[in-house]
Amino acid sequence: MKTIGLLGGMSWESTASYYRLLNEGVKKALGGLHSAKIYLYSVDFSEVEQLQHQGKWDEAGVLLANAAKSLEAAGAEGLMICTNTMHKVAPAIEYELSIPLLHIADATAQLLVADGIKTVGLLGTAFTMEEDFYKDRLTERYGLQVLTPDKPQRKAVHDIIYNELCLGDIQQSSRQSYIDIIENLQQRGAEAIILGCTEISLLIQQEHASVPLYDTTQIHAEAAINWILGSNSNSLF
Repeated sequence: MKTIGLLGGMSWESTASYYRLLNEGVKKALGGLHSAKIYLYSVDFSEVEQLQHQGKWDEAGVLLANAAKSLEAAGAEGLMICTNTMHKVAPAIEYELSIPLLHIADATAQLLVADGIKTVGLLGTAFTMEEDFYKDRLTERYGLQVLTPDKPQRKAVHDIIYNELCLGDIQQSSRQSYIDIIENLQQRGAEAIILGCTEISLLIQQEHASVPLYDTTQIHAEAAINWILGSNSNSLF
């Protein structure tokens, strides 16, 4: 069994989901008292959030790269960034590492392609929905057409993530807002929806939508479980 390093705390709510999913997956596969071998570095999300909204991505990259190097030094054999948005600085992190990084967009896109999805709606933070680092990876590497909500809807999705979900605050009114936005994306041609923020699955599950939902937290964790157990047949790592 390989040891995985988790770069977490962004937010700790979703990192807790990663920890649970990885351990549940290893236990299910191996039985008994087995659990995943994990090193976790949990950052102070307040510091990261300030750098995000100030546009100081280089500084954020240095902060996370230093954390990632400490995970490698501790003995991690592979790394996961437990957030979609901070994959914006994945190149800066990878540059400092000699261990592989499992990219959340690759894990998600490979599953979408395998399922025959060609047009997908993307929900996430404003950074994920509006900037190129995520959408372009889906389009250029995997040929997916990516739809995002309109500007007022993007703001609503973003604000709910930071003001509610990252604080563990689950509001029915916000769930309905997301459902409405998902239905709009479906009407525009989305065959599936990427829940492209690791907190969104705290609010929205498949029962809330008629279109397939791709939970990036779950998908990322499942890909990591395959790697941890040596059953990874794809090229993510």
